[in-house]
Amino acid sequence: MACRGVHFSLDERTANALRAISDEQERLQYIQGQIEEDYFKNHPEWLAETDKSWDWIHRVLTDGELDWNNGTYPLNHVVMGGESLYSESDYIISLKTSKQVADAAIELRKITEASFGEKFFRLDEFEIEHSYKEDFEYTWQWFQSLREFWLRAAVAGRFVLFSVDQ
Repeated sequence: MACRGVHFSLDERTANALRAISDEQERLQYIQGQIEEDYFKNHPEWLAETDKSWDWIHRVLTDGELDWNNGTYPLNHVVMGGESLYSESDYIISLKTSKQVADAAIELRKITEASFGEKFFRLDEFEIEHSYKEDFEYTWQWFQSLREFWLRAAVAGRFVLFSVDQ
């Protein structure tokens, strides 16, 4: 599997329709068949790809670990935090409310390249191997577009869905 993360900015109706699906496999199929197809084709302004940088972004915004509940609110909701919509090990799917999106957007605006880099370069404490300069530039580039996405979603009062295959 590719492990490429994608964030989708959903309106309330779509978020509620997703939540209303009780079977997790049906929910996954709805995301893949409806949301992904529609957003990639018709609404690219409401999605943000993070490739494989989602992992490092989550670690930088939290406490360096890769877990659902680590770090502090609201930055821990940017990637993995929020309402888990899938419990199997082949996907990570989480939904953030419009309130959570607004709270996170406020904090994301405060992050500078220097502050992001300071936390990024401390990730080696967690024995995460990376080639510092290239990996930082790669992650920072994806983070900047993700931050802009979150700001647009917050202004529009939208939910955010994060999805990645494992």
